[in-house]
Amino acid sequence: MSMDTDTKTENDAAGCATLQPRNESRTKTNPKAANSKPRTLPPYHVLLLDDEDHTHEYVIEMMRALFGYPIERGYQIAKLVDTHKKVIVFTTHKELAELKRDQIHAFGTDIRVATCAGSMSACIVAAE
Repeated sequence: MSMDTDTKTENDAAGCATLQPRNESRTKTNPKAANSKPRTLPPYHVLLLDDEDHTHEYVIEMMRALFGYPIERGYQIAKLVDTHKKVIVFTTHKELAELKRDQIHAFGTDIRVATCAGSMSACIVAAE
């Protein structure tokens, strides 16, 4: 038996091989990327759309529950949506805007109005 076979480790005896580390880096660094700031996401508006089936109290409660707005801000939004038929209630990146729109759609009916069939409507639009 030669000396080489006598000095094998247990891993070598099991047929495992060990690779030597490379001196070169596997990832290339971009000098521009290292000095640049993270890119900001484009903003989107969440628009609340008016209808005749919801009271100002409903809008105030919804704005407080979904956005944490105080009563005064909720009342301002309720008046604006009533007069302008739509109002921007929130501006954020697209993913969160979609979530907030969906939360408005799922908020439920206005118990103060007997003919209310469901939640208010909302949509998102790119902020310009």
